[in-house]
Amino acid sequence: MRHSNYRQRFHGSFLLFGLCLVVSLAGCTGGYSFTGASIPPDAKTISVKQFPNYAPTVNPQLSQTLSDELRNMFSQQTSLTVTDDGGDLQISGEITGYATRASALTSGDEVSMNRLTITIKVTFVNTKDPEADFEQQFSRYRDYPASQDFSSVEQSLVGEIVTELCEDVFNKAVVNW
Repeated sequence: MRHSNYRQRFHGSFLLFGLCLVVSLAGCTGGYSFTGASIPPDAKTISVKQFPNYAPTVNPQLSQTLSDELRNMFSQQTSLTVTDDGGDLQISGEITGYATRASALTSGDEVSMNRLTITIKVTFVNTKDPEADFEQQFSRYRDYPASQDFSSVEQSLVGEIVTELCEDVFNKAVVNW
């Protein structure tokens, strides 16, 4: 009988704690999200302009892929409304580099690995907190075996790199670690 009483009290306390936690979290309407984003409470919109491609070598889909991924990331991970222009937070930029080159050699001086590198320049404007503004270059790369034809791995490499670049921009813009 004592064991049953203890279990009921523990279960009741656990439910009360859970209810308090839910109520507390529901009351948090400030500028924070579960992603760790810190956004000014009065910021409601973000505009992400299309990133023109000024790299010496151009991937024709990269501009659209990068811009769309950045818009999706802000749309899915924040409560901000994504607009085309004039947001409370504004992201613009350009693609400045898209290059492949050898990254590793075998003992016989043959190329064993190649590297695709994508570089972007980003300008972030926070109309609610101008001290958070920045202009910065971001660069990411992926290595792939030289034995693979670049055209057969390009799409997956670009997808992985674009995701990482967008995470870098997102973190720099709205995550204060």
